[in-house]
Amino acid sequence: MFIRIYKCLIRILYPLVIKRYINKRKQNGKEDINRFNERIGCPEKPRPEGKLIWFHGASVGESLSMLPLITRLLELYPNIHIMVTTGTVTSADVMGKRLPERAFHQYIPIDNPAFTTKFLRHWKPDLVLWFESDLWPSMLSGIKSKKIPLLLVNGRISNKSFKRWQQFDFICKELLDCFTLCIGQSDEDARRLQVLGAKDAICLGNLKYAGFQPPVDPEKRKEIAAQIGNRPLWNVSSTHHNEELQIGKFLKRIEEKVPGLLTIIAPRHPNRGPEIQDELNNLGLKTALRSKGEKITDEVEVYIADTIGEVGIWYDLSPLVFIGGSLIPHGGQNFMEPSRMRDAVVVGPHMFNFTDAMNRAQKAEAVTQVNDAQELEAFVLQMLTEPELLEKKRNQAYEWAHSEAKVLDGIVDKVKGYIGE
Repeated sequence: MFIRIYKCLIRILYPLVIKRYINKRKQNGKEDINRFNERIGCPEKPRPEGKLIWFHGASVGESLSMLPLITRLLELYPNIHIMVTTGTVTSADVMGKRLPERAFHQYIPIDNPAFTTKFLRHWKPDLVLWFESDLWPSMLSGIKSKKIPLLLVNGRISNKSFKRWQQFDFICKELLDCFTLCIGQSDEDARRLQVLGAKDAICLGNLKYAGFQPPVDPEKRKEIAAQIGNRPLWNVSSTHHNEELQIGKFLKRIEEKVPGLLTIIAPRHPNRGPEIQDELNNLGLKTALRSKGEKITDEVEVYIADTIGEVGIWYDLSPLVFIGGSLIPHGGQNFMEPSRMRDAVVVGPHMFNFTDAMNRAQKAEAVTQVNDAQELEAFVLQMLTEPELLEKKRNQAYEWAHSEAKVLDGIVDKVKGYIGE
């Protein structure tokens, strides 16, 4: 009943309200003007012949977590094709560069039944793997009505979401009923999915544990390494507003004990680069901005890497990485990528988006968690002045990350059952 009412309301509200909102997104560069037809269910790309498996994820993080599974399935089934949909311009750019042969990207259509129906009629997927926490009623019900197997993969239900959904359990049950199978990130996620109405919910582990190392452009790395020389360095990655400022305030003190120290900051949102540069310059730090083509000279103390798709370079060059979104109550960002690249990893107190991963990593002493910027300063100084301890931390992180990658095998085995011959 809820889905039926939702569809009627969307049809009415789209021309009156939603279309205006979409137009504002276009003006703000949040929609891809050149490919907007995909957002209204009118793709220009033809459907490939044979079986088509559709992967959907909302953001860059979810999209990247798909890559190991995509690669494995393409290896196992040489005649299938894979379509990946996302909703953001950034994720489309990243996927366009990272997807292997026989896989391609499309934008997810706006959740208007007129658009979702066109989308499904055109692509006719044989199997859908849903990696997003947002459940779009028009699309999900359309998939169910066509009797297409629909799997929720790496499903996560946070404490906050669980309490909210319990207040509207009749809605959640109707949405989860669209899924053939729900695969939770953890046992607790699987339990919550069952409580909320999933017909079949299991846990096979967190697919993010099985992710690839981010790519490294060898020429760019060589160029940056030549600019850095033999200077000591560390990487501050995926930061959010106010974190760069907190870190910037203690850099001078560390530099007194670690002469020549270079700090590389790669913000979560690269468009914040100029803002970060202004904040750090006001602290008396000498900075260079990658988006402006500024070089790392001997005088530069902080290099702001405000670019997309180059994080692998910074992880590869730096022995120590701080993962942002954790000094502020954002919930943290993916700390597993630098672990795979044999970096010692440190995070702040707010990692509630990665509770299960953090518990497992901390048991293996593969990640260090600090309570505030003061503790972060002390830890960074210790790592940069005690090379043997830094090497130990790097090895622990690497061994843990690679031991966790086995989760991929379990998920592949489950998905294979829905592909057939």
